Amino acid sequence: MKSKGNITINGRSFPFREGQTILDVAQANSLDIPTLCYLKRATSNGGCGVCVVEVAGGEKGVQMLRACETPADVWMNVRTESPTVIKARKEAIQNMLDTGNHNCAVCGTSDAAWTDFQLGAQKSDETTDLCPVWGDCRLQDLAFKYQVQGQNIPSDKEYPKDLANPFFVRDYSRCIKCGRCEAACNEVQVNLAIDWNRNDKDASYPLANEFCVYCGECVQACPVGALVEKDVHYSLRPWEVDKKVRTTCSYCGVGCQLELHVRDNKIVKVEGVDAAPNYGSLCVKGRFGYHFVGHPDRITSPLIKENGKFREASWDEALDLAAKRFSEIREKHGGDVMGVLTSARISNEENYLAQKFARAVLKTNNVDHCARL
Repeated sequence: MKSKGNITINGRSFPFREGQTILDVAQANSLDIPTLCYLKRATSNGGCGVCVVEVAGGEKGVQMLRACETPADVWMNVRTESPTVIKARKEAIQNMLDTGNHNCAVCGTSDAAWTDFQLGAQKSDETTDLCPVWGDCRLQDLAFKYQVQGQNIPSDKEYPKDLANPFFVRDYSRCIKCGRCEAACNEVQVNLAIDWNRNDKDASYPLANEFCVYCGECVQACPVGALVEKDVHYSLRPWEVDKKVRTTCSYCGVGCQLELHVRDNKIVKVEGVDAAPNYGSLCVKGRFGYHFVGHPDRITSPLIKENGKFREASWDEALDLAAKRFSEIREKHGGDVMGVLTSARISNEENYLAQKFARAVLKTNNVDHCARL
């Protein structure tokens, strides 16, 4: 699509295309405009107010507009970090910190008030630890960046906590009503499982209904600690992950890209990679179905069947026996009497090696996979 003209941001001129917002142009040119409620591939609602910018030009003079929902135009002269902008962002961040148990950056009016708040948060969480997403929270990042502390500590307010979901915790004491979970569910995954009127200040917090397929898209989209996987809830911090490994999900043939979070050589969390074909989205299997990898019931030693019973064997003995029998069968009957069934419970790379072994060594194209069914 051709350029519709140029927009000026922080004194520099950038081309833009029809339909692009100020935020789109900024991101395309590596200019930082902070966001919180904005979700890629979903309709922008501008609810959080964090992406506010100062726009000069046109008939209305200087305006404070939200970059995520404001279309770019040729008359615009945009400032992304003016004193007025920073003040507005601080107010928006503080308002969100004051909504619930955001005990990462709260400063009470007195020590007693802070102590009461912290004790209340600990009681709600049933732990003495701070927020379960400490170090992995967008609101916390912005609070630290703009040096904002919550002031109006909530008191005598009960928040429901939903523990019924088998895969993640819904902690409404930390929900900031940004709407990202709703957008992720209804617009990105199109499951239509979350229904919430964000324009109604008294509306109840969003709940998943019978259409929920436990894909976890809402969890990945949540920028705070309102939606957290049960497996990492208070048991995993970002700095405890030794490495992240990108791979391809082998549960089906779509080829979704995964990022495996590994600690002590064990997978502890899975996230979708923002790349084709899934662009961050995953199904319930891809996101939560990884525990079999390190499950204690997995067979870890080769078994050889003798006289109708299995016995443990060394790898050398088992491989030698398998190679001998495969060779005998191939020489006597040809490779096509054999077939190889691969599995969704091994990695994509291992499945590739299995089909290569079948074709190059066994001399057969009889290869199948449970995903085809």
